[in-house]
Amino acid sequence: MAENKICLKYPVIVEGKYDKIKLSNIISSPIIALGGFSVFNDKDKIALLRRLSLEKNIIILTDSDNAGMFIRNRLKGLINPDKLINVYIPRIQGKEKRKEKPSKEGILGVEGISGELLRGLLLRFISDSERSGSDSAELTAAEFYADGFSGGTDSALLRKLLAKELSLPENMTSKALLEAINLLVTRSEYDKAKQTVIAKGR
Repeated sequence: MAENKICLKYPVIVEGKYDKIKLSNIISSPIIALGGFSVFNDKDKIALLRRLSLEKNIIILTDSDNAGMFIRNRLKGLINPDKLINVYIPRIQGKEKRKEKPSKEGILGVEGISGELLRGLLLRFISDSERSGSDSAELTAAEFYADGFSGGTDSALLRKLLAKELSLPENMTSKALLEAINLLVTRSEYDKAKQTVIAKGR
């Protein structure tokens, strides 16, 4: 339940969507799913992580297998390593319920670890305030579309102008820009930038 979720001081990086789903039941803070090794070919996501690391620390919570360690080490070379906070899950033998076979190393990933254990690992990073991220834009894809920044003939241009106003990379896709806004921008900042873009577009 939402009231039982903990709010952390920092956003969290995980490997994949199932890790994100698992963690979203435990924390109310922003969670970024890398998409495994594909992140290293995703310029938008790398740009987002670099921008994010200029603003705040980032918790990285990958699986404790060789692949997870590889991802951690590669990220250190792509974004500010001083901003990365490594949190490690224990190496527990087992198999995730959704999988037919265990992983190559036969250990559980983040999605297979108990919620109680994950909560315990992250409690030390709990926010000093009781807010649950309410200062973020919390912008939905439907709102982004309604505002003209996706799905329209001029949406690409409007996104570029919006990104420039918000000091974000101007070549981001609609999905990447929406994610960046929800991580880095407040609702008032978004509304102000939107009005500026609308005025310029007229």
